[in-house]
This record gives sequence, structure tokens and C-alpha cells, in this order.
Amino acid sequence: MHQYLKAIGFNELHTKKEVIELLKQVETNFTHQIIVSYQSWADYCEFQKEYGEKVGITLCGELDEEEKFDADYYFPYFEGSGITTYADVAVEKRIEKEEYVGICEDPRLGISLIFHLQNGIEYMRERQLGFESEIATSITFSGLALSGKVLFPVKKSEQQVKSEKEASDNRKVLLKAARGGDQEAIETLTLDDIDTYSKVSRRLISEDIFTIVDTYFMPYGVECDLYAIMGEILAVRERKNIATGEPLYQMKLDVNEMQFDICVPAKEVMGEPEIGRRFKATIWLQGYINF
Repeated sequence: MHQYLKAIGFNELHTKKEVIELLKQVETNFTHQIIVSYQSWADYCEFQKEYGEKVGITLCGELDEEEKFDADYYFPYFEGSGITTYADVAVEKRIEKEEYVGICEDPRLGISLIFHLQNGIEYMRERQLGFESEIATSITFSGLALSGKVLFPVKKSEQQVKSEKEASDNRKVLLKAARGGDQEAIETLTLDDIDTYSKVSRRLISEDIFTIVDTYFMPYGVECDLYAIMGEILAVRERKNIATGEPLYQMKLDVNEMQFDICVPAKEVMGEPEIGRRFKATIWLQGYINF
């Protein structure tokens, strides 16, 4: 069973038989379907069934000449809103199936982001039409979380907010120059990191880490598309899985100046999410390339 089915409200699935029944519903009562040319003897097909506001299950597989569907894989999805980033995107196929991951680098984070591609079958179609594998485009990110915690915001003065904004803008400029091979920018970034480390080490003696770090985005575990995040809540709404009735929180977060939506079961959230507070969780990062 896919671990993140729980993130969209299917918490009561316990056996493989129950999952197979659920996937049969997706195949027979789908809300969206896409078919692309695949091989001479078969097409590739994607069934999508919505189970609530912006959440659902995608089922992919081969459709042979006799219209017989052979499932390859499935995954729960959550549709994000707006545009998260503009970046050069590289798309790679997984080894064992027609499933794709995207890779891009956002200057606000300074790391390469690896995400599960929601519209992989659309990418297959675009590639057949001549889409280049590395091209600048816009991406909409979203995240699925199994649980999370709500934290109070860090109190800051207007001067502190202004200083942090200036420091962030300067760092972006330096990172861009460092990627271009500017040795002076590389040295400046290294010295800044050393200085930050020493400041944090001194403050940790008398302060809690979450009063020093107010947002972060970093890889988690050995799975390439899992991330530990903490960000400011910009919007929050409560939805329901229409099949199970389980309540879900859908939140828009600002994480390292990058805005995207996440979905998490309401009963697995510690604290009351409100605008201005922070949310901390481990997410499975999904992305939709806007071709």
C-alpha cells in the first residue's frame, strides 16, 4: 500500500485486497483520463479519480489493442495552486516503470530539488512532440504530509525583518555569482556560513533552536523526494475526503521565501493551524510542470 494514501484521508485501509478494490473504483469511475501513444501494440493510459477538493488517486498502466488495462503503478496526489518557481527542469524516468521525477534548482534554497512528477503522462506526450528534457519553465509544487506540528511565530521587529530580507537578497546574488565560477563570491559565502554557524552555536546555549531558525527546507532520509520543512502558514482551509469523511487540512506555506500548498490529515496535526503561525512536517514533494 502506498504510504501517502493516509495523507489524503484513506487511513482505514489495512489490507492489499482493500487497496485493489479502491483502485478498481479509480479505473471504472474515473474523473479524468489521458491516453498517449506508447508502443505499437499498446497505449499508455492514466486514470484519475478525485476524492475531495484537489486530492485524489492517479492510476497508470498499459492499454492494449483489445482495450484491456494493465495497471503499472498508482499514487495519491494533491494539486497545488499558483506558480511556485521558474527554473530549468530536468526530467528522469524511474528504472522499473513509466514513472518520472523532476529535478530543478531554486536560487532561494541553494539546493537541487527532486520531486515526483504529477503529470508524467503529459510529459510523455510533450516529449513526443519535441519537448526538450532541460528547459526553463514554471512549476507548481505541492506536498503530502502524514502528520505535523503547529508552532508559534518568532517575534521580530520591523528592523529585523528588513535586515533579514536584505541579507537574503544579497545571498541570492552571491549564489548566482558562485554558480558562474566567481571565486570571490564562493569565499564570501563560505565565510558567511562559518559566521552563521558560530552565531547559532553561541545562541543555542540559552535559546531553543526554533526561536533561531524560523523556516527551513532540507532533504529527509534516503528517499530523494522526501523533505523536512518548516514554514509560515499563509492560508489554511479544512476539507474532507468524500469517500471516508476524514477531515484534511490544506495549507499554503512560505518556506524559505518559496510558496506552495501541503495537505495533511487534520487529526494528525498537533496544535491549531492559523495564519501567521508556523507548520513543521516531513513531506512527499510533488510537482506539476506547466508545459
